[in-house]
Amino acid sequence: MPQTPALIALDWGTSSLRAYAMASTGAVLASRRSDHGIMNLPPGEPGESGTPARFEHALQNLCGDWLAANHPTPLLACGMVGSAQGWAPADYLALPSSSASLARSLTVVSRAHGQPLHIVPGLVQPGDLPNVMRGEETQIAGVLQSLAASGAAPARMLVGLPGTHSKWAVVESGTVTRFETFMTGEIYAALRHHSILGRTMVDTGVFDEAAFTQGLRVARTPEGALGVLSNVFSSRTLGLTGRLPGEAQADYLSGLLIGHEVAALAQVLLDGGLPVVLCGEPALCRRYAAALEVHGQDSPQICTDATPLGLWRLAQAAALV
Repeated sequence: MPQTPALIALDWGTSSLRAYAMASTGAVLASRRSDHGIMNLPPGEPGESGTPARFEHALQNLCGDWLAANHPTPLLACGMVGSAQGWAPADYLALPSSSASLARSLTVVSRAHGQPLHIVPGLVQPGDLPNVMRGEETQIAGVLQSLAASGAAPARMLVGLPGTHSKWAVVESGTVTRFETFMTGEIYAALRHHSILGRTMVDTGVFDEAAFTQGLRVARTPEGALGVLSNVFSSRTLGLTGRLPGEAQADYLSGLLIGHEVAALAQVLLDGGLPVVLCGEPALCRRYAAALEVHGQDSPQICTDATPLGLWRLAQAAALV
């Protein structure tokens, strides 16, 4: 990487650390990944003690050669690094929230040698059932950056972030005004690997689109109105009655759970032709796109690699670059 980075952008989660060296144009010059998430930090150097030293060691291990002493480069991080178990707690910022408000609320962590680390806050939606996100707020900023660059940013939209805990955020004029969380990915993993439903499933590694679509459609039937806790047992009974082979059951269960998630959204947020943008791992986004289409929604736009774009947008808003 011959060019000196203008920003070192860090996506620091529970299980992994991703680093991006970014040019003055906002382009990614190089990217790296390690398994040193906040719950798997390396030991510090001899003579060092305490968790901050372990975070510093993880940072140096992955991108120490980018941290040239003769050219101090700003560092900006998002994700669980700002949690109570992270390098330093970055408070949750209450809604409504824009890129500008996030940039004004960065937590600054001093480092013994080199530039301080700036950490993006999470978001909190207060109420009787409060909701939080940490890391997804930066992905949303990246979606906005991407849409602005293409000149296709609607004034009001729904941004879907599929994952272990899927987030759905209403964004109005660049401001997050509401979001909801669905634990669909985690529930799927628990049912698949730690319940009786998984006993008859056969893992082939090949996506069974027909079985997945069948699950999506069941969520819209009169039986689907009984709710996911009633329907989910059908992934076993369809197998016991010979109507769904073991090789198809996992994708059927995936379709059933995602179908119920989108069905719930259709009752609450998918109204008035609100355009949808999906952001995340492409294959998972395609599953959600299929679910939206089953519910009569237009095919959504899919945005990938949003985190470095979001970190760049926030660095600009905070005058770090």
